[in-house]
Amino acid sequence: MPAPRLLIAFAAAFAAHAAHAERPLACTDFNAHVNGAWEAATPLAPDRARIGSFDQLRQANDRLLGAALAELAAEPARQTSPGLQRLAAFYRSGIDEAAIERRGLASLQPLLERAGAVTREGLPALLGELARIGPDLPLRPGVGFDLNDSTRHRINIGAGGLGLPDRDDYTRSDAASQRLREGYRAYAKRLMAAAGTPLAEPALEALIALEAQLAAAHFTPVQRRNPQAVNNGRTLASLAAEAPGFDWKAWLTAYAGTTTPASFNLSQPEVAKALARLARDAPIEAWRDYLRLRLLDRYAPTLPAAFEQAHFDFRSGLVRGLKAQPTRAERVIATIGGPNGSAPLGEALGELYVGKAYSPQAQQRALQMVADIRLAMQRRIDALPWMSAPTKAAAQAKLAAMVAQIGAPAQWRRYEGLVIDPADYVGNVIRSERWWTQQRLAELPQPVDRTRWNTSANTVNAFAAGGNRIVFPAGILQPPFFDEMADDASNYGGIGMVIGHEITHHFDDRGRQFDAVGNLRDWWAPEDAAAYKARAEQVAQLYGRYEPLPGVRINGHQMLGENISDFGGLRIAFDGLQIALERRRAAGETIPLVDGQTPEQRFFTANAIIWRGKMREEALLNQLRTGSHSPGRYRVLGPISNMPAFAQAFGCRPGDPMAATEPIVIW
Repeated sequence: MPAPRLLIAFAAAFAAHAAHAERPLACTDFNAHVNGAWEAATPLAPDRARIGSFDQLRQANDRLLGAALAELAAEPARQTSPGLQRLAAFYRSGIDEAAIERRGLASLQPLLERAGAVTREGLPALLGELARIGPDLPLRPGVGFDLNDSTRHRINIGAGGLGLPDRDDYTRSDAASQRLREGYRAYAKRLMAAAGTPLAEPALEALIALEAQLAAAHFTPVQRRNPQAVNNGRTLASLAAEAPGFDWKAWLTAYAGTTTPASFNLSQPEVAKALARLARDAPIEAWRDYLRLRLLDRYAPTLPAAFEQAHFDFRSGLVRGLKAQPTRAERVIATIGGPNGSAPLGEALGELYVGKAYSPQAQQRALQMVADIRLAMQRRIDALPWMSAPTKAAAQAKLAAMVAQIGAPAQWRRYEGLVIDPADYVGNVIRSERWWTQQRLAELPQPVDRTRWNTSANTVNAFAAGGNRIVFPAGILQPPFFDEMADDASNYGGIGMVIGHEITHHFDDRGRQFDAVGNLRDWWAPEDAAAYKARAEQVAQLYGRYEPLPGVRINGHQMLGENISDFGGLRIAFDGLQIALERRRAAGETIPLVDGQTPEQRFFTANAIIWRGKMREEALLNQLRTGSHSPGRYRVLGPISNMPAFAQAFGCRPGDPMAATEPIVIW
């Protein structure tokens, strides 16, 4: 017979299970309570790596844009601005697959030939010149905020140049990483063969060895999150002493031209050292193959089908699990807009979108929500028991100075000097990137314009941007996140939580290190910083216990900023709802139940709905290894289970999985 102690343990475990089984699903797994039926009924289409509220809204916005672009291209009378004229021509060049096949590599061939003939002496200048047009290279310069003085522009030099998704993919021994390495080798061979420069096995080995040595110098995702670690001012002279043997002046001059600055920021000095060493020691043929591959990889989606299909099979198929390509129109829209609408013609896409799908009434209601949630954050800062008065005053000053950008720019860019050829898709990408680099370099000596939009208005996302700004494009101010005709509870639980999340980003473990104007400056009393870090570590430990895939846990420190922002954002959005409800009651309104739910229940339900989603295993693994966001399920469970207001709204009691015994609170 089992020992009595073991019988007691079995009985206790059974009793705990039975207790949970008898409890409402809302109190044991709120994500399943709200999203379980949707997950069971919603298939994951072959051309999707994931599906969820964000993805469904992106698809709806892309369908709207696809129809609008077809009209725009077919009817010149609709092309009423310089941006729309260029947008129509760009779209025509991307949608005409026959013309793309006929043109082949013609627009890219001169760059491929220069890459294939580069000498060791000419390598630095060519790397600098190519950095103007966007291929993923070891060093990636760009004009942005000076981290130490946000009123000034500065050249910030990031690190890149890896063909695999993550630096550790070159060395991990697990089966998934081995598949990625094998797939990448096959992809490289396909691209180079299609370009007429096939890679023999020894050449491929040399190319992979070069990338692996670059990868070893890269920061981990956790290290990259530390703003102090990536804030490294350099001059040409100091960089030459630190990373000798590389013509840094030729590199920077080829990139910046006559605007070459006296100093710049180098985010990862070890990568610069590795580049200098490899430029000297690696076989020059390996560098030639590497540069050709980087060009082909960057532009493959805009080239003939042999290149585009190879790119899809690796980047979308193997890495993210897709089984089929999205529609041609979606792919062209993604090329024009770029990631988060940051490509040169992204703003023109936003101009077209806003004319179809955004109203002044929506903007006014969103502005009121921002005001309510900002007031909620103000009250929370005042009430923090662990923060001293001087640090509270600095936090309040930062919150008050925060600038909200909502909807779309007040004026649309005019694109002077940008030439778009309706018959040259890849050429349009190259020309627009070169034009955009020159535009940004011309701004280098100018003061920073805090009203600038760096994302397109059609984007389904929101941002905590440099200079203490929060940005909410028109594209996300749509159902299920926001509906100008809906009740407050659903809006505050949807876009309100997103607003709270972005506000909190400026106070997360990374954002808290910047002051009211966006400068990297320590404004915290030491004891307050220590108290903050202790609470942040609780969040990291909580998420580190979640295991989205067997044997693969969330890296609580890699995703800490997003998770802190979810924790804080949900709380201040909920408080913002209470402010809105108080205003309505003060005006004599009665707050009714909606669909049988109280406003508080509606709030939490709406929040769970925006994070619903299904994802392919490959895409989920890639997100866990390289991303900054926890999977949606845990964005529901973690913050909500640590909010006593949720337990009160749904009648959860101590011991229920959705009612933390000791809730984690930072803001």
